Amino acid sequence: MSGLVTLFVSSPDTRSERRFDLQLPISQLKEKLELITGIPVGNQKLAIYHDDADLQPVKVFDDDQRPLGFYSPADFQVLKVVDTNPSITFTGQLTDLSGVDKFELSDEQYALRQDSVLAYKQRNKVGRFSEKTEPTPAPAMTVDIPIGSRCEVESTEPGLHKRGTVRYVGTTDFGSAGGVWIGVEYDEPMGKNDGSVEGKRYFTCAPKHGVFVRADKVRVGDYPVLDPFEDEEM
Repeated sequence: MSGLVTLFVSSPDTRSERRFDLQLPISQLKEKLELITGIPVGNQKLAIYHDDADLQPVKVFDDDQRPLGFYSPADFQVLKVVDTNPSITFTGQLTDLSGVDKFELSDEQYALRQDSVLAYKQRNKVGRFSEKTEPTPAPAMTVDIPIGSRCEVESTEPGLHKRGTVRYVGTTDFGSAGGVWIGVEYDEPMGKNDGSVEGKRYFTCAPKHGVFVRADKVRVGDYPVLDPFEDEEM
């Protein structure tokens, strides 16, 4: 029964997260709760709930001589403190605004005031009163990579040459950044697709031979098809 438990302490005027020693007698717990909630010890009725929405308590603390751990509270359960005589301690009256007179203005009256937030926004052209400017369209990106060109795609693996033929240049339906994509048909099956992505076909090639990359990853030139056996001895 030794240890600490973390509980949400709830009363008509307060809510806080607190840690308590499980060996703390309920009588001493009430003394601590008086400092937290303002409810006198003699007026407190304590119960544990799974959460604020529960109507039935898990345990009611009915013996002030028992330690807190006797009631087996679990971390982050709600310890509700009820004031049995709120007329004396004014419990709940601090948050009850039903008796407070309200100052209200109609929309027309509010619009005529010069000391309001609305007037400030109008004077300083803030929010919906700001001057509207048309967004400047981003310049179209031009890529000088002819379809049908032989190319080599940049690789992060040393000594790996990823060569192929340019089969597509243009925008795509995939890729959140937009812009121009280069579709390449690799000479070898080191790609990711067959020229189609997410059900849309951009070009046609054998499975695992197609890939889409950005233009800065593609070098166009005289890149012949590599012979995988050219380094082997005869």
